[in-house]
Amino acid sequence: MNRTTFSPRSPTASLAPVRLPETASQTAGPYVHIGLAPKQAGFDIFENDFGPVLVSPETRGQRIAIEGRVFDGSGSLVRDVLVELWQANAHGKYAHPADLQNLPLDPSFRGWGRACANFDTGVFRFETIKPGRAAGAGGVPQAPHVCLVLFARGINLGLHTRLYFNDEVEANGRDPVLSGIEWAVRRQTLIAQRSERDGVPVYSLDIRLQDTPDGGRETVFFDI
Repeated sequence: MNRTTFSPRSPTASLAPVRLPETASQTAGPYVHIGLAPKQAGFDIFENDFGPVLVSPETRGQRIAIEGRVFDGSGSLVRDVLVELWQANAHGKYAHPADLQNLPLDPSFRGWGRACANFDTGVFRFETIKPGRAAGAGGVPQAPHVCLVLFARGINLGLHTRLYFNDEVEANGRDPVLSGIEWAVRRQTLIAQRSERDGVPVYSLDIRLQDTPDGGRETVFFDI
């Protein structure tokens, strides 16, 4: 925001205002990966790192992979993006004390991870399970989904969005958050497409920070 001031050489305010330049701001910077995902950035500095693999042999539920790319408004890949993922377990319960649902808690599944985009391909990838239907506001069941938060240079505040699954058509149609998006075409920006690789379902979603020249529509982001 530009600021306006008056010259102190005159007691009157009739002189032409002098406009001061905007103070420089700073984004997350090039070191966000070292602080949030150091091992993926090549720094082994923490005893416990949060990586992109959320499952262990003991984790209950259907194994899946989630992949995606992030594009800026020019249609270029955002190659330094870091993505956080939050999700419920296979029963639809979050590993968080605020989740008071009377559902089983899987001790081998924390439901949270971080992934960095591959600098060459721009693809981020998580190995996880397909979440159950967690209850939303007022106890209304939501469709299976994961919550994503994006961090990168040029993004001052993390961008929150969701990923839904294209093989959950009925549940998606009843989801209170998804159906609350006014334009149906905008809802499609949150629907990941299923394929299969080596016997494992892979759900892919491209995230667009703005409308892109190739006709891609800006992904829906949520103010949280």
